[in-house]
Amino acid sequence: MLIVLLVIAPLSMRAQDVPPTDSVQNWNWHIQSTVIAQGYPGFSAQYTGANSLTPGAQIKDTVSFDAMGGVRLWRGGEFFGDVVLWQGYGLSNTLGAAGFPNGEAFRVGVKFPDAYPCRAYLRQTIGFGGEKEESEDAPDDLRGSKDVRRLTLTIGHLSAKDIFDNNAYAADSRSQFMNWSLMANTAWDYPADILGFTEGVVAELNSHEWTERVGIFQVSKFANGMRMDWDLAKAWSSVMEVERRYSPRGHPGTIRLLTYDTRAHMGNYQDTIDNPSLEEDIFLTAAYRYKYGFGINMDQEIHKDLGVFMRLGWSDGKNQTYEFTDVDRTATAGVSLKGTRWRRPDDVVGLAQVVNGISAVHKEYLAAGGLGITVGDGGLDYRTERITETYYNWKLAKHYNLSFDYQFVQNPAYNHVRGPINLFALRLHMEY
Repeated sequence: MLIVLLVIAPLSMRAQDVPPTDSVQNWNWHIQSTVIAQGYPGFSAQYTGANSLTPGAQIKDTVSFDAMGGVRLWRGGEFFGDVVLWQGYGLSNTLGAAGFPNGEAFRVGVKFPDAYPCRAYLRQTIGFGGEKEESEDAPDDLRGSKDVRRLTLTIGHLSAKDIFDNNAYAADSRSQFMNWSLMANTAWDYPADILGFTEGVVAELNSHEWTERVGIFQVSKFANGMRMDWDLAKAWSSVMEVERRYSPRGHPGTIRLLTYDTRAHMGNYQDTIDNPSLEEDIFLTAAYRYKYGFGINMDQEIHKDLGVFMRLGWSDGKNQTYEFTDVDRTATAGVSLKGTRWRRPDDVVGLAQVVNGISAVHKEYLAAGGLGITVGDGGLDYRTERITETYYNWKLAKHYNLSFDYQFVQNPAYNHVRGPINLFALRLHMEY
């Protein structure tokens, strides 16, 4: 059903391709659909545990369909909503790698399409006058002008990743790199339910070259769970980011510095290790604790068709991974090139490298047989997890893109006696 929607939806909307005469947009609506088939031919493994990628060859698919819309409510006030229809499974039920290879795969899969209202939030923009800039029609924006110097307040149900840790070349698994480590800073255990969304409030102060953001969000009641914790005095996650924009020789670039502090009902690695009777069940040590970390995120245009990016991330690694994936240290870097030189200016080719690691006590916990959100082989011959990803995004038509993706994963889930793995994917994406 979703694949049919992917093909026919734009055919019924051609009238909207004509731009309106009014430059100020009072409402909009968009759709997207992404279909991914991903698999590998099999790999060697000395042993396989509860949270391992199975060594035998396999192919899995994921499908998503979003209906998104926005409406202007009053001066500076806007509302945006998004309902996603999704189905499918990640490889090995989205287990076996800290940098999981499919950004469209949730930690829960469904055999038949399921709907979820993933976004419903209000945004109020307060302008301070002076220079203006134009905003374009987009799923998270309405076309019109706004003050460059402004304060923006956002409240509601959304993804923290909608606002923080963006990157021009590595942020969207539907059109760019697919690996979790390349769509976000994996050392940021960002607040979210099992599908990646939460409730929160964000304030952004913008000027010509700087933006400062601060947000506070709900966390799950249980690690990587669907229910949220409403004991808001003890359970929350705050994040702050400072963004600096610049344009050396007319080539735009951005650097972002991020820090976070999460308070949640977490288990502790050392407490779990110290009590053998718990049998590495970290949930039995759960108490309201905190974890914190830092991140650096940079993108830079080198030429009008060529850009580079990098991320560095660190977290304290004392308490269990709570929301995202099992990474305490990460370093990523890559390059993105448009196809102008071979007369395909709308095509993009990307190449990136990832190195993920964990803290010493986290390593000891996994070696003792502990399980994380996506890793845990029942033992551990530790090495850093290393991932190389390359993709070619081919513009089929105005609304359609077909991507070919390859990932080479060494030491999946930090285990040297498993892999390496060659992963191949085909991705069809439509957006309107």
